[in-house]
Amino acid sequence: MAGLIFDWPIRVYYEDTDSGGVVYHSNYLNFMERARTEWLRSLGFEQTVLKDEMGILFVVRKLNIQYKKPAKFDDTLVVQTCIKKYKKCMLIFSQQILQCDSLLVAAEVEVVCVDALQFKPIRLPQSIKKVVEKLVAEQPTLE
Repeated sequence: MAGLIFDWPIRVYYEDTDSGGVVYHSNYLNFMERARTEWLRSLGFEQTVLKDEMGILFVVRKLNIQYKKPAKFDDTLVVQTCIKKYKKCMLIFSQQILQCDSLLVAAEVEVVCVDALQFKPIRLPQSIKKVVEKLVAEQPTLE
């Protein structure tokens, strides 16, 4: 990871837009989901391994999002991701989508760790908790 705030580049494709060439609102959620997956991967945690070997999944519980400016076809964007805080079975992310230095979207995303078979909340694995504790202690938030 190149820094405490994880940056993931995205290019807007035609399929991401509506008939006016503007990114459809729900596609920003896809961009943020990809960035969280890549954030986990950058820390050494593959979601397939988490599911298959540790029996856990991460699911979005709550989302607060503000759309400030539109992105358009062929724009290059950066999705910034950082941990705002954590609880025993939850990670709370701050995420922003930027074009150059212009803020397009800001969101807070609560993600719960659940048992992969029963879909009931369970504690974060110790290996993930250790990394998250360190990040929260050292990292600025995106606000």
